[in-house]
Amino acid sequence: MRDIMQRIAYETEEDYQKLIQVLESFGVEVVRPSIDPNFDKYFDGKKYSAPTMMIPRDLTAMIGETFYMANTEASYWNKIKGSDWPAVAPKTKEEFDQLPKWILEELATTFEKLNSWQSVFHSFAPIEQKVQTHGNQIVYDSGVNTAMTTRIGKDLYFGTDNYYQDQIRVRRQAETLFPDYRCHIINTGGHADGTFCPVVPGLIVSLFDVPSYADTFPDWEVIYLPKQSWSAVRPFLDLKDRNRGKWWVPGEELNDDFTNFVESWLDHWVGYVEETVFDVNMLVVDEKNVICNNYNEKVFEAFSRYGITPHVVNFRHRYFWDGGLHCITSDLHREGVQKDYFPERRLT
Repeated sequence: MRDIMQRIAYETEEDYQKLIQVLESFGVEVVRPSIDPNFDKYFDGKKYSAPTMMIPRDLTAMIGETFYMANTEASYWNKIKGSDWPAVAPKTKEEFDQLPKWILEELATTFEKLNSWQSVFHSFAPIEQKVQTHGNQIVYDSGVNTAMTTRIGKDLYFGTDNYYQDQIRVRRQAETLFPDYRCHIINTGGHADGTFCPVVPGLIVSLFDVPSYADTFPDWEVIYLPKQSWSAVRPFLDLKDRNRGKWWVPGEELNDDFTNFVESWLDHWVGYVEETVFDVNMLVVDEKNVICNNYNEKVFEAFSRYGITPHVVNFRHRYFWDGGLHCITSDLHREGVQKDYFPERRLT
């Protein structure tokens, strides 16, 4: 078990370093969350908390000049605080440690993994500092994240949690939160960044099983990924019935000991990878460069027609971590000005 977990860890970090190298070659400054060397903080007495691999997209979103952080200490605080609680959530570890004992006990009762929660919160301190360095506003109590939000200039596209979600309600919530944007709903039935990727104005790469983009992206070319169904990852299908389709480590499909180990101790680390194919989970650097997991002839031919250079970074254990290159990153600051790609549309 140790050998397998070490291999996953080493190879994941190798892939991170390659991704960082590619980003830095474009002049991108990379900031990573910090990890406390005292791993006891991540243990609740039963299990270790899941790594913060996908938190960049799942919990954050830079929209305009505002950085949204969902499910942070403030949103938790506002959900559970009573009338006698301090009105503002603690912003530093020192402030947190100075809370009255009865509040700490209440928090411990509310959250099984209080230490893990604190650790996740404090691990994002360097990211928050970098956001503020560029003069951007931070909004903590919001459910916005860029796994579900696609930003195209003055237009915001929000995915749905499932195919039966009340889209009118989702749109109204979005319009209330973003009155200066045109808000649209795309019925993705899960994370939008695992369903489609607007690579450049005029071109979308998408899975084959999503609704038409004729209304939301009129006249844009849509490249549907060929042969990207689950038959492309047949070894994973051999495992899906045994782990409910949540994760996959190539070469370990028939390793019962490893499967039992993950299901017994790390089941809360893994998501449900069957909901998306992560080859559309690409990281767009600019209008001329995109980072993707692998090669696809049809997609690369479209890239060539649009003057886009693909850069391959194989995030090898994305099926174990349940996330691709877009998931493990989040843009904190971009230079330039915001464009309106659909000026004929009115702001309502």
